[in-house]
Amino acid sequence: MTTPRPAVYIAGIGMTPTGKFLDRSIKQLTADAVTAALADAGLSAGDVQSAFYSNATQGVLEGQTMVRGQVALRSMGFESIPIYNLENACASASSAFNLAVQAVRAGEVEIALAVGAEKMFCADKAKMFSVFDGAWDVHQVDANKSTLLQMGQGVEPPAGSASKAPYSLFMDIYAAFGRFHMREFGTTQRQFAAVASKNHGHSVHNPLAQYRTAYTVDEILAAPPITYPLTLPMCAPISDGAAAALVCSEAALARIAERRRAIRVLASVVATGTTRRPEEVSNHVTVQASRLAYERAGVGPQDISVAEVHDATAIGEIVQTENLGFCEFGAGGRLAESGATTIGGRIPVNTSGGLESKGHPIGATGLGQLHELVTQLRGEAGKRQVQGARLAIAENGGGLYGIEEAVCAITILGR
Repeated sequence: MTTPRPAVYIAGIGMTPTGKFLDRSIKQLTADAVTAALADAGLSAGDVQSAFYSNATQGVLEGQTMVRGQVALRSMGFESIPIYNLENACASASSAFNLAVQAVRAGEVEIALAVGAEKMFCADKAKMFSVFDGAWDVHQVDANKSTLLQMGQGVEPPAGSASKAPYSLFMDIYAAFGRFHMREFGTTQRQFAAVASKNHGHSVHNPLAQYRTAYTVDEILAAPPITYPLTLPMCAPISDGAAAALVCSEAALARIAERRRAIRVLASVVATGTTRRPEEVSNHVTVQASRLAYERAGVGPQDISVAEVHDATAIGEIVQTENLGFCEFGAGGRLAESGATTIGGRIPVNTSGGLESKGHPIGATGLGQLHELVTQLRGEAGKRQVQGARLAIAENGGGLYGIEEAVCAITILGR
């Protein structure tokens, strides 16, 4: 018989707006998110017994290659406690959260802080985009490119469907995933546009989102191309921002004045993929990780009220809704086009606006997803509220290894 896992809760959550903040330092963004999380829980810095700090780009952009968390948090008065630094590409913040949950669940501490922050905008665009170059195996770049090109074979990009301006290499990666999906399952560019239109529509009602303009499907298809089948509104922007969560035990929660607003962590899983062929979609790392998360939470895909998934592009959302079991493999495009993933639909996805419009500050993204889900489960999301939301799931992927994300983080939360 499986031993019951000790209960763990999110007692407080905080997030900055996401955008381009040339006048804000990464220390200031960190402080804003942590201060908001502490206030949300009714706690002080002195109540925190350990901290997990996630960041992916400051080593490249600012030269802060080490002790980033200590530098950012000591200036806020966090002293004596252990502070750990996490880098796990775009899944850095979810990984920090996972370790905070583990620390509390193991009884090592009663209250832990997970915080992610990123300051990605800089005047040197070549340097800015170069941060993505290290998110796959740099010892076999040519082999990486060859694998992706093979995945995308069979769907010929139309003339003029590639941007002449610089963009992240991960847009090429997602484009290859998208063309594979088009070839294997008949998914259309219009279905990718339907995802983007839905997410930009959701973001209109999110005051923390980087972009808050709605677009029709036709407007998205007519937008400037990035790399086929992607157009600009289908892709996450470069972003600055920070998010934080305070994780606590049941004993600590009993002492917290704001305990009625706490959200239970039903599962937190981080996984690395296995070697597979592209056609073996049922062995995708997200499928494996979500199955374990559902098992630990004692729920299934049909029980989920709302989801935040890693839509660095619209293609990502289609793939991940399939991997999470919201529809059959290959049916993600039709799911999006049907309206099922829109607020008011069967399974609302990316009610925040997703990475495409909420923004994607890499080291903070996973905690930003949890901020949205906690807000939804508390019934505090305003015009983007999913009525009666009781269970929520977040999927956050990072980097690339072979033909899929190098790391996948799944979190399931409940009221």
